[in-house]
Amino acid sequence: MLTIVLEHPGLFVTADHPMPTATSGSALVRVHRIGICGTDLHAFAGRQPFFTYPRVLGHELGVEVLDPGDKPCGLQAGDRCAVEPYLNCGTCIACRRNKPNCCTSLQVLGVHIDGGMAPFLRIPTHKLHTSAKLDYEQLALVETLGIGAHAVERAAPTKDDFILVIGAGPIGLSVIQFAKVSGAKLAVMDVSDTRLDFCRKQLGIQHTLRPGPGAADELRRIGAGDLPTCVIDATGNPGSMMGCFDLPAHGGRIVFVGLFQGDVTFNDPNFHRRELTVMGSRNALPATFREVIRLVEDGEVDTRPWITHRFKLADTPVVFPRDIAGNSAVLKAMIEVP
Repeated sequence: MLTIVLEHPGLFVTADHPMPTATSGSALVRVHRIGICGTDLHAFAGRQPFFTYPRVLGHELGVEVLDPGDKPCGLQAGDRCAVEPYLNCGTCIACRRNKPNCCTSLQVLGVHIDGGMAPFLRIPTHKLHTSAKLDYEQLALVETLGIGAHAVERAAPTKDDFILVIGAGPIGLSVIQFAKVSGAKLAVMDVSDTRLDFCRKQLGIQHTLRPGPGAADELRRIGAGDLPTCVIDATGNPGSMMGCFDLPAHGGRIVFVGLFQGDVTFNDPNFHRRELTVMGSRNALPATFREVIRLVEDGEVDTRPWITHRFKLADTPVVFPRDIAGNSAVLKAMIEVP
């Protein structure tokens, strides 16, 4: 079967891989849609941590069950599903404490092991989340939404909070969606006027701002004199992440969703004076996938305006480097598998 392989940074090639089959505990699925995310862009550019080449990318997947395997699992042929691409061991301390998203030996499809840039894939049945309402494009975006939803879960906001989301790329947009659901006051910061305009027009965000020397004063104006009680950084930019320590209110919290290959440093007296809480957010929990699907089905979250570029799987080696990588006009790209 046709498979797209990232041979090394900057080069996709086509390959002919064997057709997978269903096994006990794993289903054979037909891949219909593949979302492109920051992980894929960083891998293409050679800047993705925990990564080796060659690799088949693709972990944001909308799939159809072809064969659910011979073990009872509640799935049947024809089911439409989102894929939870985090393969965890089930026995380590994180898994035992119901945090399989940060399993000590976690393998993520399309990152640590080969993913879904192919027409067919074998997936553990418990990693498939069904929906009778959503189409494959919506299902492919559930994983991205789950990243944002889990970051907001980590922040645990209430309607009395003031949240600042930094970064309005796809992950930032998913954070914004669930920050809105919390009912908290919300502001969005980004370097791109185009993305801030998108947030205002498509997501109804009232308060947007650019980073810079006057950002803290602008945040105090938005917060009626107070800085945000929660700052969620979705940039993966070291300057932005380290600058976060100057933006929360005293007693506030910081959640880092994005990551980069390096160290985050901060001024310790400033950190202690504010008694800040700093958290990382990795992937999402199984229950988060189910909640995201429910919210999209109910119309509380709509990702359709995000998708700015679409192309066919076979065209990836040409289209990805030409039209997607390094293109600031790309908000979300979607691969269609005919």
